[in-house]
Amino acid sequence: MSKSTISTFELFERFPDQESARLYLEARLWPDGPRCPVCGLGERITTRKNGYYRCNQCKEDFTIRTGTIFERSHVPLHKWIYAMYLLVTSRKGISSLQLSKQIGVTQKTAWFILHRLREACGGELEKLQGIVEIDETYIGGREANKHESKKLKAGRGAVGKKPVLALRERGGRMKAMTIDSADAQTVQDIIVQSVEIGSTLHTDEAGCYSDMDGLFFRHETINHSAGEYSRDGVTTNGVESVFAVMKRGLHGVYHHASKKHLGRYVDEFAFRLNDGNVKRHTMQRLDSVIQGAKGKRLTYEGLIR
Repeated sequence: MSKSTISTFELFERFPDQESARLYLEARLWPDGPRCPVCGLGERITTRKNGYYRCNQCKEDFTIRTGTIFERSHVPLHKWIYAMYLLVTSRKGISSLQLSKQIGVTQKTAWFILHRLREACGGELEKLQGIVEIDETYIGGREANKHESKKLKAGRGAVGKKPVLALRERGGRMKAMTIDSADAQTVQDIIVQSVEIGSTLHTDEAGCYSDMDGLFFRHETINHSAGEYSRDGVTTNGVESVFAVMKRGLHGVYHHASKKHLGRYVDEFAFRLNDGNVKRHTMQRLDSVIQGAKGKRLTYEGLIR
């Protein structure tokens, strides 16, 4: 067994029941002891039964679930931890149907759990620096494969698809996000917000990256239309590999991701390449998901609205 991972059997030994999972989550989210999620204080807390606490400052009762993605969920916490484990260790993700079988819940509940976990995967990263590879792709069904009533009849290629922009630091972190349009203004604004001044950008020759070489960045391009994919270290192969894994997951595991929810799926794949990287120990990857769970409650009504 690799030193950077633990087996399913070892995970079950660590978290055999809800109580062991609750203590683990409390140790991660409250390293200095319980804190009220309403007023933020931890000095006047009374311990009650079954993991409940009372804040004597604001008179609120709370648990480790309150104010997190676990709030108002009836799924036991050790099942949540197993779901996290499956999400971070499955290279291309895990479907809600498969998760429902693994943890013994309905497919609808598993779908909701996965979207809550994806909510925890999203977060702001520090600006990328050094050599940053940038590329865009389009996610969605092909016009030719759609039912006649759903065809837009506005051309081919990117018609009806959602643009996704990815930026990957050479040998390091990455950012990925859905965008409304892959026009120059939108793309260049994101680059300025996401990349340290003075960094080197590697892109293809798409028009949305024009005029990026100047005061803020050094810009090198690769000419795909001429069959060029690498030239003296200039390449976008690293960021394109992100899209390769993402599309294989979306097509082969999830089969479909609506435009409404696509942003969370993108966050999931980006997380697995950053904090969920296989080079990190499994427990460290779980800790990263748990830290992202704070302050990100997602209700079912808000999800399907």
